[in-house]
Amino acid sequence: MGNQPYVCGLDAAVDVIDGKWKVLIIWALNHQRCRFGELRRLVPGVSEKVLTQQLRELEADGIVHREIYDVKPPKVEYSLTGLGDELNTALGPLGAWGKRRMAALEEAAGQG
Repeated sequence: MGNQPYVCGLDAAVDVIDGKWKVLIIWALNHQRCRFGELRRLVPGVSEKVLTQQLRELEADGIVHREIYDVKPPKVEYSLTGLGDELNTALGPLGAWGKRRMAALEEAAGQG
């Protein structure tokens, strides 16, 4: 992540959110802290292994913060960093475009 020269800003952004799950993880962490199990429920279909990997990559990219509490049993919470909040805000218009696209596809399927 982030070790290659980028062609443009969009290229740099896509490098951070590459793959199916990262955008969904970021969206799930929108304005809330989550424990690992909560994230698994909020991102249906993701395996434990992939969620762990994606969270580590997002943490390394400065998008997600991992808070470890010194309690028994151990407690870990994930949240967006300031950079993650900025990215989530930037993804809002893309999500709105996707909803319009889904509606158009449904409408076209109903007519065909």
